[in-house]
Amino acid sequence: MVSLERAAPAKAGRAGALRASRLALLALFVGGVAVASSGIFIKLSELPPTATVFHRLFLSAPFLWLWSRWERPRSGLFRPPQGLRDYGELAAAGALFAINAAAWSWCMKYTTVANGSLIANMSPIFVSLGAWVFLRERFSRAFLLGMLLALLGAAALMGGSASMGGEHLTGDFLALTAALFWGGYLLMLQRLRRRFTTATIMTWTSISAAAMLLAASAANGERLIPATAEGWGAILGLALVAQVAGQSLITFALAQLPASFSSVGLLIQPVYAALGAWLVLGEVPEMLQAVGGGVVLGGIVIARRGVR
Repeated sequence: MVSLERAAPAKAGRAGALRASRLALLALFVGGVAVASSGIFIKLSELPPTATVFHRLFLSAPFLWLWSRWERPRSGLFRPPQGLRDYGELAAAGALFAINAAAWSWCMKYTTVANGSLIANMSPIFVSLGAWVFLRERFSRAFLLGMLLALLGAAALMGGSASMGGEHLTGDFLALTAALFWGGYLLMLQRLRRRFTTATIMTWTSISAAAMLLAASAANGERLIPATAEGWGAILGLALVAQVAGQSLITFALAQLPASFSSVGLLIQPVYAALGAWLVLGEVPEMLQAVGGGVVLGGIVIARRGVR
């Protein structure tokens, strides 16, 4: 009788954990699709790249702040940020995201949505390397094989870009830079989600990243106000769909899923981005892009399986 009484709560706990994991996986999938639309919105924006991505964070900040105010009484085990250490770590995450967002926005100016999305989604490689250095995660020869395949696929994509002109290759390198800083951002989120709610992290990182991007945009002398309704629609879609919905769902998913697994789960992004760019922008993928992209995605999957 005693063993049955003990087993019932344990079974209920496992069932609850399973439901939470499924919900997190769904949030990761939907968030990845929403974030994947960012390249299309950036291409449609009539503002310069840095100004465009500034609006992504600036326009989303009020919604995130209201969410954090509503969420605070229901935060459970989490707490609001306190002291220089908390605010410093949130600002550091915001800085990583700001650099990632700026590199991603500028890469869309030079290369295709498909190429940029595929290369930028090499972040699992950087996440796993960072987890090895900072979190002591281990990986096997499979990781090295997968990493080599992913790099070969990226080289094929960049080779195709080089044949189209130097600007396309510049865009690919910016996408690679975005992948590096996105990997660092994911690792920071994994650390912050142990103490703060999704809304708290999203609010403070968005504020700090927006401040950095505004300063960079002002230094470049960029125009900050769209002139047409279509221009406003592009930056509002970028802010509400890609940032508020997409990034928040991904941040929520990281509460239940490891950062290295989450980054692999987000591989839906380049597939959706390429399809959306084909339908909306008329960017038809070439054979080299399809082959190189398949090698990149396959290499990332193999690399993830090599992480213990």
